[in-house]
Amino acid sequence: MSENFDSALTYTSYLAVDELLNLQRPLSQGPEHDEMLFIIIHQTYELWFKQILHEFAQAQRAMENGDTHYSLAILGRIRTIMKVCVAQIDILETMTPLQFNAFRSYLSSSSGFQSAQFRKVEAVLGRRDNKMAGHLPPAIQAEIALITSANSVWDSALAYLAKRGHAIPFDVLERDRTTPYEANLRVQDALLEVHRNDPESALVCERLVDIDEGIQEWRYRHVKMVERTIGHKVGTGGSSGAGYLASTLFNPVFKDLWEIRSRF
Repeated sequence: MSENFDSALTYTSYLAVDELLNLQRPLSQGPEHDEMLFIIIHQTYELWFKQILHEFAQAQRAMENGDTHYSLAILGRIRTIMKVCVAQIDILETMTPLQFNAFRSYLSSSSGFQSAQFRKVEAVLGRRDNKMAGHLPPAIQAEIALITSANSVWDSALAYLAKRGHAIPFDVLERDRTTPYEANLRVQDALLEVHRNDPESALVCERLVDIDEGIQEWRYRHVKMVERTIGHKVGTGGSSGAGYLASTLFNPVFKDLWEIRSRF
């Protein structure tokens, strides 16, 4: 049996390295030295967001199929990616406010608030509101609407627990996916039983807590990075900058998993 093998394939062609290295296009005059770092860090974030979406889709399939061990592996990978996202802020913080302001004006109306992929990550994690995508192009809004009409990661986790025989309320399992999930005492009762009597399922739940904590950590570090770089100035693109980012802090994604902590 012959193998499909492209003898012309190289490291450079497989990874499209030439194209990749031509995607950094500073706008400042000179250009300013630190603009390259700013571009590469944010392009890298977009690549990680793409991978996180890819991994969440697989994690959801694994949970809905009742595959504990694969779910643990994928959820653990997502948490590790979140650690890398947080660590990248350390690199960005080597740029001083003066260095950033040397090219900030060239960013014009562009803003991280316009990251469609991060909005998709939020949607997959369960964000459901009309404000999250209204500033994005219609095609992106349609893609996000599709995500918000399907299972969130938490919906997939509840389906996994129900498949394992845990008493997840039927009305929760069959709820309208386009509406925000609200913390539920009956779900929390079931989660306590999971932790007491089903160690494997409890591990899946704890992986979700790891991810939730990682997202909150990333948000916090992002806020402090913005504060130390631009203080309380209005953000590029007209956002409120650090003020808006601070409003997103300490809002857990998987509320029920945090609520049960005081009941153990």
